[in-house]
This record gives sequence, structure tokens and C-alpha cells, in this order.
Amino acid sequence: MTASYSTSSHGADYRFMQSSMAAPLLTRERELELIARWRREGDQTALDELVTSHMRLVIGLAVRFRGYGLPLPDLIQEGSLGLMQAAGRFDAARNTRFSTYASWWVRAAIQDFVLRNWSIVRTGTTAAQKTLFFNLRRLSARLGHSGDGHLGHETTLAVAAALDVAPHEVSAMEMRLQGRDVSVNAPHGGPDTAEWQDFLADGRPSPEESVGETRDAAVRGRMLARALAELSERERHIIRERHLKEEEITLEALGLTLGVSKERVRQIEHKALEKLKRSMRTRDAVVSAPAAN
Repeated sequence: MTASYSTSSHGADYRFMQSSMAAPLLTRERELELIARWRREGDQTALDELVTSHMRLVIGLAVRFRGYGLPLPDLIQEGSLGLMQAAGRFDAARNTRFSTYASWWVRAAIQDFVLRNWSIVRTGTTAAQKTLFFNLRRLSARLGHSGDGHLGHETTLAVAAALDVAPHEVSAMEMRLQGRDVSVNAPHGGPDTAEWQDFLADGRPSPEESVGETRDAAVRGRMLARALAELSERERHIIRERHLKEEEITLEALGLTLGVSKERVRQIEHKALEKLKRSMRTRDAVVSAPAAN
């Protein structure tokens, strides 16, 4: 299992895997003793022995997920975390070996790590999507799909039936698996060619648009100030408190401040807003009118 792992670039990891595979197996009685010491007393030495003796399980499961392009040491590390979770949750009364129980936790931890890191786009957020993510390629290959091009209609239906999911979910996951992340700094062609980011459209306003927006905002700000000046002092106060501040005050609170009912404040606000709209429309029409020859 470890023969295919590169000793040249990952010497320390390779030695760790070798020593882990050579660690002695534990009897059921020893497993229960170590688990009890860890859970009852927090004995770190007991946990270390338990984890070390089951690292071959973690490595064996991690190797199965190498095809997703993530570093094997990272997969092993995540599997180790799942192993420690299992140590804290194992129930000896179930009469099962710890390795059988821990396999589920190790696999779940590795799968979660793969889903989080395989793509910057969230993949496999539902149970059906997770099932598809980890089984689509294997099932489609078993059904005779070469891996080139899209799945045919019959293959899609067969995969959906086998995994008990909807056909459209199979098609959606197939597209996700085919569309891997690409860095915008990667060369578009050869090493000396333009980068992908050079072909992305700039969604920001042009300099002319920015100047125009700034000028229009200034004009409208002056128009609003003049329109507010046409309101009564009480109307201006209500508009400022209700519409021109970050935290809007309630009608009831304004009523208490002004000594009127909440309904009266609402009526004054409505009337003031109508005045502002008419004034702004009139001023806007004057600004927008073409200059006389």
C-alpha cells in the first residue's frame, strides 16, 4: 500500500507510514482498557497508543481518496482526527471492535475534508450530492462510460436509479466534477502568454461613468437640500429621523418626542414625502431640460 508513495519528496511521511503499518495490533481487552483510561481519566498516553495502533486503518482509508488530487499526508491527518473522535464516542456495550466503529468516523472525516478542499465552490452540501460526488465516476465506469464527454441519457438514468437520486442531480454533479478550478493567474496558452485574468471583463465603471455619477450625486444632493428647506421644521425633523439616518427611529418614539400620536407622525411623514417627491421631480425636469438656443 505504501510502495506507490514517493520516498524522495516525502521521506518523513513515508517513514511515518512505515512505522504506523508496523505498529502492533491490540486485543479487544487492551482496546477497552485504553478507551476507558482516555474517557475516564483523560490519559493522553492511552489515546496515543490507541491511535498509533489504528493508524494502518487511517492510512488504508486515506489512500482510497488520493484520486481527488489532495496530498496524502493531509488526508491521513484528517482521518486521524476522525479516529480520535471515535475514541471519545465509542460505546463498549455494543460488543463491536473499535476498528469497525472507527472506520465510519475516519471515512466521514476524510470525505468532509475532500468536499471542503476539492474546489472553492461548495460541492456536496446534501446527502444526495455527497453520494454522487464519491460514487459517480466509479458507477459510470462500471456502466461502460469511458470518462470522455458527457454521460449518455441511459447511463444517467442508471446511475440515478443505483444511487436513488434524481437524474438532474446526476447531470449537475457531472458538470461540477468536469469543471475544476483554474487560477486566473495561470497562462492562457504557453508559459509566456497572457494570463486568464487578462481576458476577464472589468465590471467597474469607466472613468467617464465615475465622473458622471459623482457629478449627478452632487447635483441631486443639492436638489434634496433645497427640497428639504421647503418643508416645515417638524416635517424636516421627521424625514431626517426616519429616512436620513443609519438607524431609523420608530413612529412611536417620534410621537413621544413631538408630543403627538404615532398615527399623526405617520400622516406628517406621508405628507412631507409627497412634498419632497414633487419638488425633486420639478427640479429634475428643470435640470434635464435642454438649454434654450
